[in-house]
Amino acid sequence: MSPPTDMLAHLRRLQRRWFLRDSALGLGGMALAALDRGEGRSRRQIPARARSVIYLHMEGAPPTLDIFDRKPELDRLDGEPCPDSFLQGERFAFIKGHPRLLGHRHGWLRAGNGIEVCELFPHLAQQLGDVTLVRSMFTDQFNHAPAELLLFSGSPRPGRPSMGSWVSYGLGSDNRDLPAFVVMTSGGTLPSAGRSLWSSGFVPTVHQGVELRSTGDPVLYLQDPAGYDRARRERSLRAIVDLDREHHDAFGDPETETRIAQYELAFRMQSSVPEAVDLASEPPEVHALYGTTPGATSLANNCLLARRLVERGVRFVQLFDAGWDIHGTNPTDDLMTQFPKKARELDRALAALLVDLRRRGLLDETLVVWGGEFGRTPMNEKRNGSTLWGRDHHPHCYSMLLAGGGVKCGAVIGATDAIGYRITENPIHVHDLQATMLHLLGVDHEQLTYGFQGRAFRLTDVHGVVRRELLA
Repeated sequence: MSPPTDMLAHLRRLQRRWFLRDSALGLGGMALAALDRGEGRSRRQIPARARSVIYLHMEGAPPTLDIFDRKPELDRLDGEPCPDSFLQGERFAFIKGHPRLLGHRHGWLRAGNGIEVCELFPHLAQQLGDVTLVRSMFTDQFNHAPAELLLFSGSPRPGRPSMGSWVSYGLGSDNRDLPAFVVMTSGGTLPSAGRSLWSSGFVPTVHQGVELRSTGDPVLYLQDPAGYDRARRERSLRAIVDLDREHHDAFGDPETETRIAQYELAFRMQSSVPEAVDLASEPPEVHALYGTTPGATSLANNCLLARRLVERGVRFVQLFDAGWDIHGTNPTDDLMTQFPKKARELDRALAALLVDLRRRGLLDETLVVWGGEFGRTPMNEKRNGSTLWGRDHHPHCYSMLLAGGGVKCGAVIGATDAIGYRITENPIHVHDLQATMLHLLGVDHEQLTYGFQGRAFRLTDVHGVVRRELLA
Protein backbone atom coordinates (compact mmCIF):
# COMPACT_ATOMS: atom_id res chain seq x y z
CA MET A 1 0.00 0.00 0.00
CA SER A 2 1.34 3.43 -0.91
CA PRO A 3 2.09 5.87 1.97
CA PRO A 4 -0.39 8.73 2.39
CA THR A 5 0.28 11.96 0.51
CA ASP A 6 0.92 13.97 3.68
CA MET A 7 3.57 11.45 4.78
CA LEU A 8 5.36 11.77 1.39
CA ALA A 9 5.34 15.54 1.73
CA HIS A 10 6.79 15.27 5.26
CA LEU A 11 9.58 12.92 4.08
CA ARG A 12 10.47 15.32 1.28
CA ARG A 13 10.70 18.23 3.70
CA LEU A 14 13.02 16.18 5.91
CA GLN A 15 15.17 15.30 2.92
CA ARG A 16 15.50 18.95 1.95
CA ARG A 17 16.40 20.00 5.50
CA TRP A 18 18.99 17.25 5.78
CA PHE A 19 20.48 18.07 2.40
CA LEU A 20 20.79 21.81 3.00
CA ARG A 21 22.08 21.45 6.56
CA ASP A 22 24.14 18.29 6.79
CA SER A 23 25.34 17.07 3.40
CA ALA A 24 29.06 17.21 2.75
CA LEU A 25 28.47 19.47 -0.23
CA GLY A 26 26.04 21.88 1.43
CA LEU A 27 24.35 24.65 -0.48
CA GLY A 28 27.44 26.82 -0.30
CA GLY A 29 29.71 24.20 -1.83
CA MET A 30 27.56 22.98 -4.67
CA ALA A 31 28.10 23.79 -8.29
CA LEU A 32 25.21 26.23 -8.16
CA ALA A 33 27.98 28.73 -8.87
CA ALA A 34 27.49 28.08 -12.54
CA LEU A 35 23.71 28.17 -12.66
CA ASP A 36 23.55 31.70 -13.96
CA ARG A 37 26.65 31.01 -16.10
CA GLY A 38 27.68 34.64 -16.00
CA GLU A 39 27.76 35.74 -12.43
CA GLY A 40 28.95 32.33 -11.18
CA ARG A 41 30.56 32.28 -7.76
CA SER A 42 34.20 33.33 -8.07
CA ARG A 43 36.78 31.58 -5.95
CA ARG A 44 39.42 34.18 -6.78
CA GLN A 45 41.64 34.77 -3.73
CA ILE A 46 44.41 36.98 -5.14
CA PRO A 47 44.55 39.83 -7.66
CA ALA A 48 44.19 38.45 -11.18
CA ARG A 49 46.53 39.40 -14.00
CA ALA A 50 44.67 37.39 -16.63
CA ARG A 51 40.95 37.17 -17.32
CA SER A 52 41.07 34.26 -19.77
CA VAL A 53 43.36 31.57 -21.22
CA ILE A 54 44.02 30.35 -24.75
CA TYR A 55 45.99 27.11 -24.50
CA LEU A 56 47.39 25.69 -27.75
CA HIS A 57 48.43 22.07 -27.30
CA MET A 58 50.45 20.49 -30.11
CA GLU A 59 49.35 16.89 -29.71
CA GLY A 60 52.13 14.35 -30.17
CA ALA A 61 54.85 16.60 -28.68
CA PRO A 62 56.62 18.90 -31.16
CA PRO A 63 60.43 18.68 -31.42
CA THR A 64 61.10 21.89 -29.50
CA LEU A 65 64.80 21.00 -29.56
CA ASP A 66 64.58 21.81 -33.28
CA ILE A 67 62.45 24.93 -32.80
CA PHE A 68 63.75 26.94 -29.84
CA ASP A 69 66.90 25.27 -28.44
CA ARG A 70 69.79 25.38 -30.88
CA LYS A 71 72.68 23.08 -29.94
CA PRO A 72 75.89 23.56 -32.01
CA GLU A 73 77.50 20.68 -30.12
CA LEU A 74 74.69 18.37 -31.19
CA ASP A 75 75.33 19.38 -34.81
CA ARG A 76 79.05 18.70 -34.34
CA LEU A 77 78.33 15.22 -32.98
CA ASP A 78 75.68 14.39 -35.58
CA GLY A 79 75.76 10.67 -36.33
CA GLU A 80 78.01 9.80 -33.39
CA PRO A 81 76.89 7.15 -30.86
CA CYS A 82 75.10 8.66 -27.89
CA PRO A 83 77.41 8.76 -24.82
CA ASP A 84 76.78 5.85 -22.46
CA SER A 85 76.22 8.21 -19.54
CA PHE A 86 72.94 9.35 -21.10
CA LEU A 87 71.64 5.82 -21.56
CA GLN A 88 72.29 4.20 -18.19
CA GLY A 89 69.00 3.33 -16.50
CA GLU A 90 67.04 5.11 -19.24
CA ARG A 91 63.73 3.95 -20.69
CA PHE A 92 62.63 4.90 -24.18
CA ALA A 93 59.30 4.43 -25.87
CA PHE A 94 60.77 3.08 -29.13
CA ILE A 95 64.56 3.44 -29.30
CA LYS A 96 66.39 0.11 -29.14
CA GLY A 97 70.08 -0.68 -29.01
CA HIS A 98 72.65 2.11 -28.93
CA PRO A 99 71.21 5.18 -30.72
CA ARG A 100 73.16 7.82 -32.59
CA LEU A 101 72.90 11.57 -32.02
CA LEU A 102 70.84 13.57 -34.48
CA GLY A 103 71.76 17.17 -35.23
CA HIS A 104 69.35 19.85 -36.40
CA ARG A 105 68.02 19.40 -39.92
CA HIS A 106 66.92 23.00 -40.51
CA GLY A 107 68.60 26.39 -40.28
CA TRP A 108 68.12 29.16 -37.73
CA LEU A 109 67.22 32.81 -37.71
CA ARG A 110 67.60 35.38 -34.96
CA ALA A 111 64.56 37.13 -33.52
CA GLY A 112 64.65 40.81 -32.63
CA ASN A 113 65.31 40.07 -28.97
CA GLY A 114 68.24 37.80 -29.81
CA ILE A 115 66.48 34.44 -29.41
CA GLU A 116 67.40 31.94 -32.12
CA VAL A 117 64.43 30.25 -33.76
CA CYS A 118 64.13 27.57 -36.43
CA GLU A 119 63.97 29.11 -39.90
CA LEU A 120 60.60 27.43 -40.46
CA PHE A 121 58.97 29.97 -38.10
CA PRO A 122 59.66 33.44 -39.57
CA HIS A 123 56.33 34.98 -38.49
CA LEU A 124 56.59 33.68 -34.93
CA ALA A 125 60.17 34.93 -34.69
CA GLN A 126 58.86 38.48 -35.09
CA GLN A 127 56.63 38.08 -32.02
CA LEU A 128 59.10 36.66 -29.51
CA GLY A 129 59.64 40.06 -27.93
CA ASP A 130 56.17 39.61 -26.38
CA VAL A 131 56.73 36.00 -25.35
CA THR A 132 58.38 34.15 -22.48
CA LEU A 133 60.29 31.11 -23.73
CA VAL A 134 60.68 28.34 -21.15
CA ARG A 135 63.43 25.89 -22.13
CA SER A 136 63.34 23.81 -18.95
CA MET A 137 59.94 22.14 -18.76
CA PHE A 138 59.85 18.51 -17.67
CA THR A 139 57.29 15.82 -16.91
CA ASP A 140 57.03 12.42 -15.21
CA GLN A 141 55.56 10.57 -18.20
CA PHE A 142 57.03 9.45 -21.53
CA ASN A 143 53.93 8.12 -23.32
CA HIS A 144 51.35 10.40 -24.87
CA ALA A 145 48.10 9.67 -23.04
CA PRO A 146 49.55 9.62 -19.49
CA ALA A 147 51.62 12.74 -20.20
CA GLU A 148 48.60 14.60 -21.57
CA LEU A 149 46.48 13.55 -18.61
CA LEU A 150 49.17 14.71 -16.19
CA LEU A 151 49.45 18.04 -18.00
CA PHE A 152 45.73 18.76 -18.19
CA SER A 153 44.30 17.02 -15.12
CA GLY A 154 47.24 16.73 -12.71
CA SER A 155 47.23 12.92 -12.78
CA PRO A 156 48.45 10.41 -15.41
CA ARG A 157 45.28 8.36 -14.91
CA PRO A 158 41.82 9.34 -16.19
CA GLY A 159 39.05 10.44 -13.87
CA ARG A 160 40.26 13.83 -12.61
CA PRO A 161 38.80 17.19 -13.67
CA SER A 162 40.66 18.87 -16.51
CA MET A 163 42.44 22.19 -16.14
CA GLY A 164 39.71 24.05 -17.99
CA SER A 165 37.09 22.46 -15.74
CA TRP A 166 38.98 23.60 -12.64
CA VAL A 167 39.09 27.13 -14.05
CA SER A 168 35.37 27.02 -14.87
CA TYR A 169 34.61 25.70 -11.38
CA GLY A 170 36.78 28.36 -9.78
CA LEU A 171 35.82 31.41 -11.82
CA GLY A 172 32.76 30.71 -13.97
CA SER A 173 32.20 32.56 -17.24
CA ASP A 174 32.14 36.25 -18.08
CA ASN A 175 29.30 35.63 -20.54
CA ARG A 176 26.16 33.88 -19.32
CA ASP A 177 25.25 32.95 -22.91
CA LEU A 178 28.48 31.08 -23.66
CA PRO A 179 30.29 28.24 -21.87
CA ALA A 180 33.20 29.02 -19.57
CA PHE A 181 35.33 26.27 -21.17
CA VAL A 182 35.46 25.62 -24.93
CA VAL A 183 37.54 23.06 -26.85
CA MET A 184 38.49 22.89 -30.54
CA THR A 185 40.53 20.30 -32.43
CA SER A 186 42.47 20.27 -35.70
CA GLY A 187 44.91 17.96 -37.42
CA GLY A 188 42.46 15.16 -38.16
CA THR A 189 42.50 13.16 -34.92
CA LEU A 190 41.62 13.54 -31.27
CA PRO A 191 44.43 13.66 -28.67
CA SER A 192 45.82 10.33 -27.50
CA ALA A 193 43.99 10.68 -24.17
CA GLY A 194 40.76 11.56 -25.98
CA ARG A 195 37.96 13.64 -24.56
CA SER A 196 39.08 12.91 -21.01
CA LEU A 197 41.36 15.94 -21.48
CA TRP A 198 38.33 18.23 -21.23
CA SER A 199 36.28 16.08 -18.87
CA SER A 200 34.92 17.56 -15.66
CA GLY A 201 35.87 14.39 -13.76
CA PHE A 202 34.22 14.43 -10.36
CA VAL A 203 33.27 18.13 -10.32
CA PRO A 204 29.76 18.83 -11.65
CA THR A 205 29.44 18.19 -15.36
CA VAL A 206 28.38 21.78 -16.02
CA HIS A 207 32.15 22.51 -15.95
CA GLN A 208 33.02 20.05 -18.73
CA GLY A 209 34.56 21.53 -21.87
CA VAL A 210 32.13 22.22 -24.71
CA GLU A 211 33.63 20.91 -27.94
CA LEU A 212 33.06 23.10 -31.01
CA ARG A 213 32.91 21.01 -34.16
CA SER A 214 34.75 22.06 -37.32
CA THR A 215 32.02 21.02 -39.77
CA GLY A 216 28.25 21.38 -39.63
CA ASP A 217 26.68 22.98 -36.58
CA PRO A 218 29.47 23.98 -34.16
CA VAL A 219 27.51 22.35 -31.32
CA LEU A 220 25.21 19.34 -31.75
CA TYR A 221 21.46 20.01 -31.58
CA LEU A 222 21.99 23.76 -31.91
CA GLN A 223 19.10 23.98 -34.37
CA ASP A 224 15.48 23.44 -33.38
CA PRO A 225 13.95 20.18 -34.69
CA ALA A 226 11.68 20.40 -37.71
CA GLY A 227 8.30 21.76 -36.70
CA TYR A 228 9.63 23.52 -33.57
CA ASP A 229 9.85 27.26 -33.27
CA ARG A 230 11.68 29.22 -30.59
CA ALA A 231 8.58 29.71 -28.42
CA ARG A 232 7.72 25.99 -28.44
CA ARG A 233 11.30 25.09 -27.61
CA GLU A 234 11.20 27.45 -24.64
CA ARG A 235 7.93 25.95 -23.38
CA SER A 236 9.47 22.48 -23.59
CA LEU A 237 12.53 23.67 -21.69
CA ARG A 238 10.38 25.22 -18.95
CA ALA A 239 8.45 21.96 -18.55
CA ILE A 240 11.67 19.92 -18.28
CA VAL A 241 13.15 22.36 -15.78
CA ASP A 242 10.01 22.23 -13.63
CA LEU A 243 10.19 18.43 -13.56
CA ASP A 244 13.88 18.53 -12.68
CA ARG A 245 13.24 20.97 -9.84
CA GLU A 246 10.58 18.61 -8.47
CA HIS A 247 13.16 15.81 -8.63
CA HIS A 248 15.76 17.96 -6.91
CA ASP A 249 13.32 18.93 -4.16
CA ALA A 250 12.63 15.25 -3.59
CA PHE A 251 16.16 13.83 -3.71
CA GLY A 252 18.64 16.71 -3.52
CA ASP A 253 20.96 15.39 -6.24
CA PRO A 254 23.37 18.20 -7.26
CA GLU A 255 23.62 16.75 -10.77
CA THR A 256 19.97 17.68 -11.23
CA GLU A 257 20.90 21.33 -10.80
CA THR A 258 23.71 20.76 -13.30
CA ARG A 259 21.22 19.42 -15.85
CA ILE A 260 19.00 22.45 -15.34
CA ALA A 261 21.96 24.78 -15.91
CA GLN A 262 22.98 22.89 -19.05
CA TYR A 263 19.47 22.97 -20.51
CA GLU A 264 19.21 26.71 -19.94
CA LEU A 265 22.70 27.41 -21.30
CA ALA A 266 22.02 25.27 -24.38
CA PHE A 267 18.87 27.28 -25.06
CA ARG A 268 20.77 30.57 -24.85
CA MET A 269 23.61 29.17 -26.96
CA GLN A 270 21.20 28.73 -29.88
CA SER A 271 21.42 32.50 -30.29
CA SER A 272 24.92 33.26 -29.01
CA VAL A 273 27.06 30.52 -30.61
CA PRO A 274 26.26 31.14 -34.31
CA GLU A 275 27.26 34.79 -33.92
CA ALA A 276 30.40 33.96 -31.93
CA VAL A 277 31.73 31.46 -34.50
CA ASP A 278 30.81 33.40 -37.64
CA LEU A 279 34.26 33.84 -39.19
CA ALA A 280 32.72 35.20 -42.37
CA SER A 281 31.91 38.38 -40.46
CA GLU A 282 35.62 39.14 -40.04
CA PRO A 283 37.10 41.68 -42.48
CA PRO A 284 39.42 40.49 -45.29
CA GLU A 285 42.54 41.90 -43.60
CA VAL A 286 41.96 39.63 -40.58
CA HIS A 287 41.68 36.56 -42.80
CA ALA A 288 44.86 37.66 -44.57
CA LEU A 289 46.62 37.97 -41.23
CA TYR A 290 45.68 34.50 -40.01
CA GLY A 291 45.48 32.70 -43.35
CA THR A 292 41.96 31.57 -42.53
CA THR A 293 39.22 30.20 -44.76
CA PRO A 294 35.69 30.30 -43.30
CA GLY A 295 34.17 26.81 -43.24
CA ALA A 296 37.53 25.02 -43.30
CA THR A 297 39.03 22.87 -40.55
CA SER A 298 42.38 24.32 -39.56
CA LEU A 299 44.51 25.50 -36.68
CA ALA A 300 44.38 29.01 -38.18
CA ASN A 301 40.56 29.03 -38.09
CA ASN A 302 40.62 27.80 -34.50
CA CYS A 303 43.08 30.52 -33.48
CA LEU A 304 40.77 33.19 -34.89
CA LEU A 305 37.78 31.55 -33.20
CA ALA A 306 39.73 31.55 -29.92
CA ARG A 307 40.21 35.31 -30.18
CA ARG A 308 36.50 35.79 -30.87
CA LEU A 309 35.57 33.63 -27.87
CA VAL A 310 37.80 35.31 -25.28
CA GLU A 311 36.63 38.64 -26.68
CA ARG A 312 33.12 37.54 -25.73
CA GLY A 313 33.99 36.39 -22.23
CA VAL A 314 34.84 32.68 -22.57
CA ARG A 315 37.21 31.89 -19.73
CA PHE A 316 39.29 28.97 -21.05
CA VAL A 317 39.77 28.08 -24.73
CA GLN A 318 41.68 24.87 -25.44
CA LEU A 319 43.05 24.17 -28.93
CA PHE A 320 44.37 20.69 -29.75
CA ASP A 321 46.33 20.29 -32.99
CA ALA A 322 47.37 16.75 -33.97
CA GLY A 323 50.25 15.64 -36.20
CA TRP A 324 53.31 16.59 -34.15
CA ASP A 325 54.57 13.10 -33.24
CA ILE A 326 57.86 13.30 -35.18
CA HIS A 327 59.29 9.75 -34.96
CA GLY A 328 60.76 9.45 -38.46
CA THR A 329 59.08 6.17 -39.38
CA ASN A 330 57.57 7.52 -42.63
CA PRO A 331 57.08 10.87 -44.43
CA THR A 332 53.98 11.64 -42.34
CA ASP A 333 56.00 11.80 -39.10
CA ASP A 334 59.53 12.85 -40.03
CA LEU A 335 61.67 15.98 -39.62
CA MET A 336 62.00 16.70 -43.35
CA THR A 337 58.40 16.39 -44.60
CA GLN A 338 55.88 16.42 -41.74
CA PHE A 339 57.67 18.87 -39.44
CA PRO A 340 57.88 21.64 -42.11
CA LYS A 341 54.21 21.04 -42.97
CA LYS A 342 53.12 21.48 -39.35
CA ALA A 343 55.46 24.45 -38.94
CA ARG A 344 53.76 26.25 -41.85
CA GLU A 345 50.33 25.62 -40.31
CA LEU A 346 51.40 26.91 -36.90
CA ASP A 347 53.78 29.78 -37.68
CA ARG A 348 51.39 32.23 -39.28
CA ALA A 349 48.39 31.30 -37.12
CA LEU A 350 50.09 31.66 -33.73
CA ALA A 351 51.88 34.86 -34.74
CA ALA A 352 48.57 36.30 -36.01
CA LEU A 353 46.82 35.40 -32.75
CA LEU A 354 49.41 37.32 -30.74
CA VAL A 355 49.25 40.32 -33.09
CA ASP A 356 45.45 40.35 -33.10
CA LEU A 357 45.13 40.07 -29.33
CA ARG A 358 47.68 42.86 -28.83
CA ARG A 359 46.10 45.34 -31.22
CA ARG A 360 42.65 44.76 -29.70
CA GLY A 361 43.94 45.36 -26.19
CA LEU A 362 43.28 41.75 -25.20
CA LEU A 363 46.80 40.36 -24.81
CA ASP A 364 47.39 41.94 -21.39
CA GLU A 365 44.34 40.11 -20.00
CA THR A 366 44.64 36.88 -22.02
CA LEU A 367 47.22 34.26 -21.07
CA VAL A 368 48.40 32.41 -24.19
CA VAL A 369 50.20 29.09 -23.65
CA TRP A 370 51.77 26.94 -26.37
CA GLY A 371 53.48 23.55 -26.10
CA GLY A 372 53.28 19.77 -26.10
CA GLU A 373 53.16 17.01 -23.51
CA PHE A 374 56.92 16.26 -23.44
CA GLY A 375 60.07 16.73 -25.52
CA ARG A 376 61.98 14.71 -28.13
CA THR A 377 65.31 12.92 -27.84
CA PRO A 378 68.55 14.35 -29.25
CA MET A 379 69.07 10.89 -30.80
CA ASN A 380 67.62 9.55 -34.04
CA GLU A 381 64.94 6.99 -33.27
CA LYS A 382 65.59 4.89 -36.38
CA ARG A 383 62.73 2.52 -35.59
CA ASN A 384 62.89 -0.77 -37.54
CA GLY A 385 65.88 0.53 -39.47
CA SER A 386 64.13 3.58 -40.90
CA THR A 387 66.35 5.83 -43.02
CA LEU A 388 64.30 8.94 -42.17
CA TRP A 389 65.00 11.47 -39.43
CA GLY A 390 62.92 11.51 -36.25
CA ARG A 391 63.10 11.69 -32.47
CA ASP A 392 61.66 9.50 -29.71
CA HIS A 393 59.67 10.69 -26.67
CA HIS A 394 61.70 12.56 -24.07
CA PRO A 395 60.25 13.64 -20.68
CA HIS A 396 63.43 15.20 -19.24
CA CYS A 397 63.30 18.59 -20.99
CA TYR A 398 61.34 20.56 -23.54
CA SER A 399 60.27 24.11 -24.36
CA MET A 400 57.01 26.02 -23.99
CA LEU A 401 55.84 29.54 -24.82
CA LEU A 402 53.77 31.84 -22.62
CA ALA A 403 52.53 35.30 -23.57
CA GLY A 404 50.26 38.03 -22.24
CA GLY A 405 48.24 37.74 -19.05
CA GLY A 406 50.94 38.85 -16.61
CA VAL A 407 54.01 36.95 -17.88
CA LYS A 408 57.33 38.52 -18.83
CA CYS A 409 57.99 39.76 -22.34
CA GLY A 410 61.01 38.55 -24.28
CA ALA A 411 62.41 36.45 -21.42
CA VAL A 412 64.20 33.09 -21.69
CA ILE A 413 63.77 30.89 -18.63
CA GLY A 414 65.87 27.77 -18.00
CA ALA A 415 68.55 25.98 -19.99
CA THR A 416 69.56 22.49 -21.10
CA ASP A 417 72.91 20.76 -21.58
CA ALA A 418 75.07 20.84 -24.72
CA ILE A 419 73.00 18.26 -26.60
CA GLY A 420 69.56 19.05 -25.13
CA TYR A 421 69.24 15.91 -23.05
CA ARG A 422 68.79 17.23 -19.50
CA ILE A 423 67.96 20.51 -17.75
CA THR A 424 70.90 22.44 -16.33
CA GLU A 425 69.07 25.51 -15.02
CA ASN A 426 65.67 26.26 -13.48
CA PRO A 427 63.64 23.06 -14.00
CA ILE A 428 59.88 23.66 -14.18
CA HIS A 429 57.49 20.75 -13.67
CA VAL A 430 54.06 20.63 -15.31
CA HIS A 431 52.48 21.07 -11.84
CA ASP A 432 54.44 24.33 -11.53
CA LEU A 433 52.93 25.45 -14.83
CA GLN A 434 49.44 24.64 -13.55
CA ALA A 435 50.03 26.49 -10.27
CA THR A 436 51.39 29.53 -12.12
CA MET A 437 48.49 29.65 -14.57
CA LEU A 438 45.94 29.56 -11.74
CA HIS A 439 47.90 32.26 -9.91
CA LEU A 440 47.74 34.52 -12.96
CA LEU A 441 43.98 33.99 -13.05
CA GLY A 442 43.76 35.09 -9.40
CA VAL A 443 43.36 31.61 -7.87
CA ASP A 444 45.55 30.00 -5.19
CA HIS A 445 46.16 26.48 -6.52
CA GLU A 446 46.32 25.08 -2.98
CA GLN A 447 42.93 26.57 -2.07
CA LEU A 448 40.99 25.61 -5.21
CA THR A 449 39.77 22.22 -4.01
CA TYR A 450 36.80 19.90 -4.41
CA GLY A 451 35.69 17.25 -1.95
CA PHE A 452 35.48 13.74 -3.41
CA GLN A 453 35.69 10.27 -1.85
CA GLY A 454 36.34 11.69 1.57
CA ARG A 455 39.11 14.17 0.84
CA ALA A 456 39.81 17.46 -0.89
CA PHE A 457 41.39 17.23 -4.36
CA ARG A 458 43.06 19.97 -6.38
CA LEU A 459 44.62 20.30 -9.84
CA THR A 460 48.15 20.29 -8.40
CA ASP A 461 47.33 17.37 -6.13
CA VAL A 462 50.90 16.09 -5.74
CA HIS A 463 53.02 19.25 -5.75
CA GLY A 464 53.53 22.46 -7.66
CA VAL A 465 54.73 25.98 -6.91
CA VAL A 466 54.07 29.32 -8.52
CA ARG A 467 57.14 30.14 -10.64
CA ARG A 468 57.53 33.85 -10.04
CA GLU A 469 60.43 34.10 -12.49
CA LEU A 470 57.78 33.80 -15.22
CA LEU A 471 55.75 36.73 -13.94
CA ALA A 472 56.07 40.29 -15.18
